[in-house]
Amino acid sequence: MTREPPSGGPLLAAPTVWGLLVARAGASPEAPLLIDGVDGRTLTAGQTLQAATGLAAWLNAQGVCAGSVVTWQMPTGIAAFVLQLALARLPVVQNPVISLYGPAETQLVLRRHRPSVFIVPRDGEGGLQARASTLLERLDAPPLLLSLPDELPAADPSRLPAEPGNGQAVRWIHVTSGSTAEPKGVRHADEALLRAGLRLAEAMQAGPQDVGTIAFPIAHVGGAMYTVMMLASGASAVLLPRYQAAEAVAAFARHGVTVTGGSTAHYQALLAEQRRQPGQRLLPVLRLLTGGGAPKPPALVAQVRDELGCVLAHAYGMTEAPLVASGCAAHTEEQLAFSDGALVAGMQVRVVAPDGRVCPTGEDGEIRVRGPGVFRGYTDPALDRVAFDDEGWFRTGDLGHLRDDGHLAVTGRLKDVIIRKGENISASEVEDVLSRHPKVAAAAAIGLPDAERGERLCAVVELRPQAEGLELAEVIAWFEAAGVMRQKIPEQLEVLAALPRLGGMNKVSKTELRRRFAGGS
Repeated sequence: MTREPPSGGPLLAAPTVWGLLVARAGASPEAPLLIDGVDGRTLTAGQTLQAATGLAAWLNAQGVCAGSVVTWQMPTGIAAFVLQLALARLPVVQNPVISLYGPAETQLVLRRHRPSVFIVPRDGEGGLQARASTLLERLDAPPLLLSLPDELPAADPSRLPAEPGNGQAVRWIHVTSGSTAEPKGVRHADEALLRAGLRLAEAMQAGPQDVGTIAFPIAHVGGAMYTVMMLASGASAVLLPRYQAAEAVAAFARHGVTVTGGSTAHYQALLAEQRRQPGQRLLPVLRLLTGGGAPKPPALVAQVRDELGCVLAHAYGMTEAPLVASGCAAHTEEQLAFSDGALVAGMQVRVVAPDGRVCPTGEDGEIRVRGPGVFRGYTDPALDRVAFDDEGWFRTGDLGHLRDDGHLAVTGRLKDVIIRKGENISASEVEDVLSRHPKVAAAAAIGLPDAERGERLCAVVELRPQAEGLELAEVIAWFEAAGVMRQKIPEQLEVLAALPRLGGMNKVSKTELRRRFAGGS
């Protein structure tokens, strides 16, 4: 498939996120910016600026003042989008928490960051508001609890403090969503989020003609990055409070979505919906899938091209460095399939071997990053001593290599290696082979304790909608036909209706899979 990429158009820039909103509202005040994917309500750029200004004034009147730390937990929607911008207008530090977090995780965040204000939606009995009230009773110094209705409150903005002008100050604390450790607070200045969003807009070749989506939790760092992308490019976005694939496809088709994504799980969910109706292209104007946060099997690029009729341009980033590398539609299919994109401007990458030497092109090692797009350290300073090396490079914990063409290929995690009879096996490599099987929709490879082998290799898969079962013998034959070494052939197969997932980007929970299947034979 060949497709002429859109020109994208000129991008706006500003020293702060708030300044970028002001610039966008000035450049195209009547252009749509926010689209509610449930009820279709739309806010233009000018209306968004007005709503954010009024909400900032109301928050200020409630006691949200200079130096406040404001934790907020809202589902993705217009209210949450406007809230993050209203807080960007005030001299405060905002701490977004994804709405998927349960009471235990939310309580840990509140205890660690000790906010002066906690904002949740006014959602009635059994919702986040009721849960927040219960959580605050357990804290020694509970913050002020504010609840926001769908119709956002506003106040006279004439008494607002001066607009922030310094993009270097730490104004955001995003939260990682690890599967085994407590959530960590990641400190960001506007500068890093602006850089990431602008580079994303360039990679997407986004412009006012584009309708995108924020289908993942907006409190994720990707929500702030996507916000900047929209403001810089003039694109609009459909906002969904939850991601159910059938509902999402219907909303995307209704509003003419041209770019979407989120993570590998989102790509796979769209493919599964398309496969249920193979004779009809569900999203006829969709031109691009983009996202990151999880490994992407190379086979997905061709599957997306052939079945969804668009380009899959995966990216690489994390809460600590939102955008390190990104694919774009102009890249070759080989680059799109076997790399995670070209390094974005301003980001430095070094690949380091276990013995500490810098790896040459093509050799795998730990990916380390440095530059103005990297976070300013964790809220717990003790974590920084391990997170950064002596030269200030952030240790990502990811394995990969730089290619001769300047692209970055991410090949796994330092901790995601299966050791079978002394052989190190990359789970990602096994998953890539599994994902090419015609019956497999999604796959995970895990190591399980084994007295003889140390670890045995277990494949856990979701099947495509029309698949009628899968046997281990079929998997073994598939790997043998692929010509991989015998040690990389799974010895155990588990088939699930759905892989367990966690966090805002729906990463597969391998901790849960190991717990569930560790007793197998």
